[in-house]
Amino acid sequence: MALVPNEGPLFAEVEMSGDSFSSTVRATVVQASTIFYDTPATLDKAERLLAEATSYGAQLVVFPEAFIGGYPRGSTFGVSIGNRTDKGKEEFRKYHASAIDVPGPEVDRLAAMAGKYKVYLVMGVIERDGYTLYCTVLFFDSQGHYLGKHRKIMPTALERIIWGFGDGSTIQVYDTPIGKIGAAICWENRMPLLRTAMYAKGIEIYCAPTADSREVWQASMTHIALEGGCFVLSANQFCRRKDYPPPPDYVFSGSEEDLTPDSVVCAGGSVIISPSGAVLAGPNYDGEALISADLDLGEIVRAKFDFDVVGHYARPEVLSLTVKDHPVSAVSFTSTSSTSKAERSTK
Repeated sequence: MALVPNEGPLFAEVEMSGDSFSSTVRATVVQASTIFYDTPATLDKAERLLAEATSYGAQLVVFPEAFIGGYPRGSTFGVSIGNRTDKGKEEFRKYHASAIDVPGPEVDRLAAMAGKYKVYLVMGVIERDGYTLYCTVLFFDSQGHYLGKHRKIMPTALERIIWGFGDGSTIQVYDTPIGKIGAAICWENRMPLLRTAMYAKGIEIYCAPTADSREVWQASMTHIALEGGCFVLSANQFCRRKDYPPPPDYVFSGSEEDLTPDSVVCAGGSVIISPSGAVLAGPNYDGEALISADLDLGEIVRAKFDFDVVGHYARPEVLSLTVKDHPVSAVSFTSTSSTSKAERSTK
C-alpha cells in the first residue's frame, strides 16, 4: 500500500479556529497507523506527517500511543496462565527489536525532526531498557532538544505481560513558551490521583495518546478538560487489519477468522477539547487524518475562575496527595560509596 502520494497532502486536515483576540497555539493530533515491525519506515512516515502538519501552521504535534514500535493489538504473545509458547516468545523478540533506546539514534532523529520543522513534538514510543519494554511518551522542543519522557505507570490488562511499570520520576510537565505540556497514556487518564499530580504541576496542554477508540473515551477526555481546566489533545491510531503483518506471522486472537484486510481494527476517535469542555476538533472515526485546532490560552484562566482543582477549589486540610516522584531501581550498589570512605580513612 502506498503510504504517501507523490503530490498533494497526505491527509485532509480537520480544523476549527479559536479566538483571534487571544494568544493562540496551533495544535495538531495525528491519527495514523504504525508500520508494524518496521521502525525505520515508521520514522519516515512520522516525518512526512510532521512536515504536513507544520505546513498547516502547527506549533505542537501529538502522535498516538506506541506510534514508534507499535501497539500489538490482538496479540496474546502466546501467554496463558502457567504457560508461554515458543511462538509467543519469538513474537516478543521481534517486538523488542522494533522498540527504541532512550536516548538512542531514533530519539536523535525525532529531535532533529522537531528542530527542522520548528515544532513542539509529543511522540508515543515503545522504549527498550535492556530487556524490559515501556510504553513511553517523548517530548521535544521546537529547537530540536529532547526534553524528557513519561513512562506509563500502569499498563492495562494483557499489556502488563509485555510492558514494565513506570515510576513517579517521569510524571513530568514541561514549561514551554507555548504552554505547560504533559501527557498521560490511555487508561492512565482514568487514574484520579495521577491526574491530580499533573494538575498540581500546572498542566495547560494535556496530551492523552491512547489506543482506546470506543465512544465512551470521549466522556473521559471531556471530563479531564473540565476537571483540569486545560486543553486535552487525544491522539489515537486508525488501523486496518492490513496495517499489521498477515497471518500466520501475526494473528488477532479470537477474531482473525472474521477479519478481511480492510477490516478496521482501531477506529481512531482522536479529539481536541477546550478547558470549557467544548470539542474544538474531532472526534474523527473516518480514517487517517491530521486533526487541528487553535488553542486560545485565555480559556484556561476563564475556566480556572470557575474551578481550580488544586487551587481555590481544593481542601488540603481534608484531602491531600503525596507523590513519590523519585526514580526507583530494583538494585542499588553501595560498593562505590564504601570504597570512597575506605580510601579517605587511609589517607
